[in-house]
Amino acid sequence: MEFTTGLGMDDKATGSAADQRGAPRYTSLIRAAKLVCGQGEFVCVIRDVSSTGVSLRTFHPLPTDHEIALELQNAESYEMKQVRIDGNEASYRFNRPIAVERLIHENWNFPKRQLRLNIMIPLTVSALSGSAEAVTLNISQQGARIECDHVFAIDQRVTISCEHLPSDIRCKVRWRKDSNYGLVFEDTFTLREFAMLAVQVQCPFLLQD
Repeated sequence: MEFTTGLGMDDKATGSAADQRGAPRYTSLIRAAKLVCGQGEFVCVIRDVSSTGVSLRTFHPLPTDHEIALELQNAESYEMKQVRIDGNEASYRFNRPIAVERLIHENWNFPKRQLRLNIMIPLTVSALSGSAEAVTLNISQQGARIECDHVFAIDQRVTISCEHLPSDIRCKVRWRKDSNYGLVFEDTFTLREFAMLAVQVQCPFLLQD
């Protein structure tokens, strides 16, 4: 599921607003991306963007690292610094001005794919032939790449489970290369569920309050 809507320039981007923000601001840009820092990779939603900064929100308290980057679904990354925070919403200033049109339209050198988080989650993979331990190499709302020493067949149906999942997830093996497998989920995550899984696995102390 792609979180993207139409966009337009804010009418207030001229005059005083432009003076305050330093560059015209594009609004109504609702798009899933991720924040990458030393604490991990976290799902966010971009709200508006200009050549000098971006406004976004998360589904949980924001990571506290000072050094942070915004990474798009096409893997393009922008280093930035936080300038304002209000609950789960924040504004960041890019370390250097960006090409806004490039961010908005996300140029793709490869086939478009869903937002992936490069996080390692220990799993149990179960099938009619038995169970095996595995670990995710990356995960999206629709599937995961895992590493597992057990042999599974292409198109074989399996389930994955771990302490961070509310219930077992039914999957199908889409591809295999050595001990790496690509799984497609039959029951996909909502963006919020995906975001909460990421923070629970990587940085649970953000949820303590």
